[in-house]
Amino acid sequence: MAVAVAPEEIKALFERYSDNGIMTIDHLRRFLVEVQKEDKATTGDAQDIFYHLHELQLGLNFEAFFKYLFGDINPPLDLKRGVHHDMTAPLSHYFIFTGHNSYLTGNQLSSDCSDVPIIDALQSGVRVIELDIWPNSNKDNVEVLHGRTLTAPVELIKCLRSIQEHAFTASDYPVIITLEDHLTPDLQAKVAEMITQTFGDILFSPGSECLKEFPSPEFLKKRIIISTKPPKEYLEAKETKHRDSEEAYGKETTDLKGHIQAGDKNDLDEDSDDEEDADKGIMRSTRNVVPEYKQLIAIHAGKPKGGLEECLKVDPEKVRRLSLSEPQLEKAAETYGKEIVRFTQRNILRVYPKGIRINSSNYNPLIGWTHGAQMVAFNMQGHGKSLWLMRGMFRANGGCGYVKKPDFLLKSSPHGDVFNPRVELPVKTILKVKVYMGEGWFNDFQGKSFDAFSSPDFYVRVGIAGVPADTVMKETETQMNNWMPVWNEEFKFPLTVPELALLRIEVYDYDMSEKDDFAGQTCLPVFELRRGIRAVPLYNFDGVKYNSIKLLMEFDFI
Repeated sequence: MAVAVAPEEIKALFERYSDNGIMTIDHLRRFLVEVQKEDKATTGDAQDIFYHLHELQLGLNFEAFFKYLFGDINPPLDLKRGVHHDMTAPLSHYFIFTGHNSYLTGNQLSSDCSDVPIIDALQSGVRVIELDIWPNSNKDNVEVLHGRTLTAPVELIKCLRSIQEHAFTASDYPVIITLEDHLTPDLQAKVAEMITQTFGDILFSPGSECLKEFPSPEFLKKRIIISTKPPKEYLEAKETKHRDSEEAYGKETTDLKGHIQAGDKNDLDEDSDDEEDADKGIMRSTRNVVPEYKQLIAIHAGKPKGGLEECLKVDPEKVRRLSLSEPQLEKAAETYGKEIVRFTQRNILRVYPKGIRINSSNYNPLIGWTHGAQMVAFNMQGHGKSLWLMRGMFRANGGCGYVKKPDFLLKSSPHGDVFNPRVELPVKTILKVKVYMGEGWFNDFQGKSFDAFSSPDFYVRVGIAGVPADTVMKETETQMNNWMPVWNEEFKFPLTVPELALLRIEVYDYDMSEKDDFAGQTCLPVFELRRGIRAVPLYNFDGVKYNSIKLLMEFDFI
């Protein structure tokens, strides 16, 4: 039993809030207010905990109290709050859980295309699904695939039907479909018919004109939204072949067995305009483009002619979406950081992985978020630390897939100044984190030792992902040969921008001769952490929650 190795500090707290080894409902209520910092905790809240623990007698003994602390009823985020951000502001005021090449089952070059990863993404709360649409081999139907690679296609209609079926299983807030369109006008007409018939009344289509301001997530609840480049702009962009943008962004090249050239430029994003289309029929006159397709597009995408300054100009009469690859954003941020922030106050910026990420890896999302980018697009099959951060951000606001951007990214000063991501700010608060102990590995690893001849040697890495000034990782001592390690170590993290900070927690088994074994991780939005002593569930490398593994930790702000 974990209670046998409970930290002395926890035992002392029980003694303080009990009489003769029994914690009454009133004792527990005081503990909730004074230690757990739940200022509004009532006798009824304490009774609910008693009821959950099946303790209907006079009070809790230490074992029952410890069971509460380590239980699912004591999580680090307040799951009962559900959606609690203001959802009535324009879409541009939110970070949105966004997928990239949402149909791929594996790598970017040779994996299969399927509706299964789309379904998985929607069920995990992703709200933006990207589909690359191409003519099939007979040029009479539409397929989804990663163009000019070895990926096996899937029919568009199958993807659309799966979106329709699963769009709102995890969240009622809108699902945006970004289309990377490589079609002839007659196939665009076919897509318009598919979309209209599949989604019917839940499709939000304001007509062919650009919106003057984006509607709110609340207004768009249970609606499907299409975003792509309108046909006229799309064809014009093909004709200019992106000469100006190439000057602005530079060119990164790579050669991957002849399948992908020009690095991130050939990521085939709908705003990357320097591709050579396989189907020259797409160059026919814009007069033949059917209006039905254009009218379905609620969020207009595209890069204006000219360099980055033109791209980032804010039009008071209309809003739009701009896409930049991760290296394009990094380069732009060096010179135009404040202009990007100003652009994202009204318009939507989508950031996507560079084309050389063939293994579907991801990048640091904080660069986009710090500049107000709403759609930081990730390969959801690209498991790893970057995706842990993405999932951590979208655990906020009830996991609905929309997180309200902090006010400093949305407002201008009386003189018109906006947030400058490159300026280091004073410390606003200090997050204090105490790592008490952990348990559950023996159950979840089925009693198998990490090491061949001994119990595991666990240590915890804990730190912050945020603006550069706040980003740091620290680690506990290693507890040798123990399935239920007790660390009792405290860390302090000064935060200049707590509104964008994520708490990273990782556990490893120390190995003297080989790479340390992974033993669990989680990532939590600092701005929604509950103060007090909390049971922190851990997840495996792929982001699946373990059945039993938890850390007992304490959080406070000073």
